[in-house]
Amino acid sequence: MSDELLINVTPTECRVAAVENGLVQELYLERQGATSYVGNIYMGRVERVLPGMQAAFIDIGLARTAFLHIVDLLPRHPDGDALHDDEDSSLKALPPITECLSEGQVLPIQVMKDPLGTKGARLTAQLSIPSRYLVLLPTSTHIGISVRIEDEAERERLLQLVEALVGPEPKMGLIVRTNAEGIGVEAIKQDLDYLHKRWAHVERDQQTAKPQQCIYEDLSLPYRALRDLVHAKVDKIRIDDAQTYHAALTFAESFFPDWVGRIEHYTPARPLFDLFGVEAEIERALSRTTPLKSGGYLTIDQTEAMTTVDVNTGGFVGLKNPEETIFKTNLEAAQAIARQLRLRNLGGIIIVDFIDMTNEDHKAQVLRVLTHALDRDPAKTSVSDISPLGLVEMTRKRTTESLEHRLCEPCQACHGTGRVKTPQTVCSEIFREVVRATRQFETGQLQIMAAPRVIDCLLDEHEATVAELTEKLGAAIRFQPHNEYATDQFDVVLL
Repeated sequence: MSDELLINVTPTECRVAAVENGLVQELYLERQGATSYVGNIYMGRVERVLPGMQAAFIDIGLARTAFLHIVDLLPRHPDGDALHDDEDSSLKALPPITECLSEGQVLPIQVMKDPLGTKGARLTAQLSIPSRYLVLLPTSTHIGISVRIEDEAERERLLQLVEALVGPEPKMGLIVRTNAEGIGVEAIKQDLDYLHKRWAHVERDQQTAKPQQCIYEDLSLPYRALRDLVHAKVDKIRIDDAQTYHAALTFAESFFPDWVGRIEHYTPARPLFDLFGVEAEIERALSRTTPLKSGGYLTIDQTEAMTTVDVNTGGFVGLKNPEETIFKTNLEAAQAIARQLRLRNLGGIIIVDFIDMTNEDHKAQVLRVLTHALDRDPAKTSVSDISPLGLVEMTRKRTTESLEHRLCEPCQACHGTGRVKTPQTVCSEIFREVVRATRQFETGQLQIMAAPRVIDCLLDEHEATVAELTEKLGAAIRFQPHNEYATDQFDVVLL
């Protein structure tokens, strides 16, 4: 089956689903008034310089100051890869950040990661502007080719093509994107001209911009999807909004006319996202568990520090050999995990607890399947070997919040913990509070306000305890149930 791109537009939000072989692999969301800042360039003002962290906080006009580390401030290595925080030797060779930045300084800065949770945006001083086939690097002179283009002959062709266009001493660097594979010189030249014009506008605006002002804003989601997600295997781009459809046609005619015939206005009465069961996939992606076809299931828990994935056989007992049953479940889980990471947009540290296997060949094969499935993920991933405890440690780069964090908020009853105290526990707390109140204040009457199920527990299971406490303290106790109280909420009021 061919791949498709589904673009659903409503007055409040735009959603894009990437469908591969009939299955939803990725979901992108942009809501009115809550767009992503990734790729935007601002004139940032240095608020604080932290020598001990080799970092600085930059004000770009968002609610929280953004974060800039020394490795994202200085030029990148010639191979185009940025330094990493764990490269101790590289960090020791870097100059103190106080020699590079000072408080109150204003500089052009680009957002690498959106604010996530309590963290501000992550910034870089190594600016880049993407187009369909190229990425312009104004602060570099390096010419690079995407590592996803594996054919050496094609890599060499593209390198020679770009070098012929920019000359032997380029003033700015370029990265040739994966989409450029098999593309001719005219299309590449058109992209390059577009990038030079965009950068000229940025340079012009930079001269007059004030601190916190945005001088370059990336495209909105529908056009970013056309620019970044359309590739040779994409057979159709379906758009269910007429205005967006016509704007997309104009955009495509200007930058990649070969794709115009693949853009389709979706008009049937059935909602677009029902076509491939996207709505149902979104609901499943918000669930803690993901079923496997064999009867097993995944349990995915997202925390502040990391995401854990636990593989279980569930009801799958179909094979006579237990080792083969475990092996088949783990193989299926490896592919499902790769898909769920993309669909849920999970990033950072990820720990996968496969079902314990004793056969070393089985372990190696499961790891190969997981790695191969992750190769299709546009986000950069790094996977370690299976540990002696049967765990696979991996990392996945993420620039925006996960699907759960974008669509959900912490439960008002449990405050995000996933659990609440039992009525019996709350009753014990109430008794302690009653004793504390009567000892501290002279009163002849108290009123307890709590959830109905807690009041019922006090009057039924703890009837004798209430009577004994009333007699001992010499204070009458009244009970008032309130439906608006959560189970673990209560008030003891002096009357």
